[in-house]
Amino acid sequence: MATGPSLRKTDAHSAIHEAALHEAKELRNLFRKCIEEGDKEKALQVAEVAIDHWESRTLKHADSEEEGLYKEMIESNPKLEKIVNQLTRDHDLMRRIVATMKKSLETEEADHRMIPLLDSLIIIDEIHNHDEMNKLLANNE
Repeated sequence: MATGPSLRKTDAHSAIHEAALHEAKELRNLFRKCIEEGDKEKALQVAEVAIDHWESRTLKHADSEEEGLYKEMIESNPKLEKIVNQLTRDHDLMRRIVATMKKSLETEEADHRMIPLLDSLIIIDEIHNHDEMNKLLANNE
C-alpha cells in the first residue's frame, strides 16, 4: 500500500496528530466533568464517543502508518526498524487500552475508572507523536 503524501511530510503529519490529540483531550475533559457532576448517562455517551474517536481517528491512522509508511521507511532505511517497532508497540498499547474500555462498557457503567485509561491513551500518543516526528520522519527529510 503506497503512503499518501501527508503521511510523509512532517508538518502535515504533525497536524493530523495534533488535531486528533486535541479532540481526545477535549473528550477526556468532558468525560471527567460528567463523572464529577454525577451525570452517568452523559458520561456513558461521552465514553462511547471517545472510544469511537480513538478507533476512527488515531487507530485508523495507525493502521495506515503500519500498512504503508512504516514499511516504506524500513525499505528505504533498514536502520529505522527499531524505531518502527517501538512506534508499532505504541499503537498496540493504544489498541489494548481501547479494547479494555470497550469491554468495561459492555459489563459496567462508565465511571471514574475510565479516566486513567483515557489519560494513558493521551500520554502514549503524545510520546508516540514526538518520537514519530523526531526519530522517524526527521530522517526522511
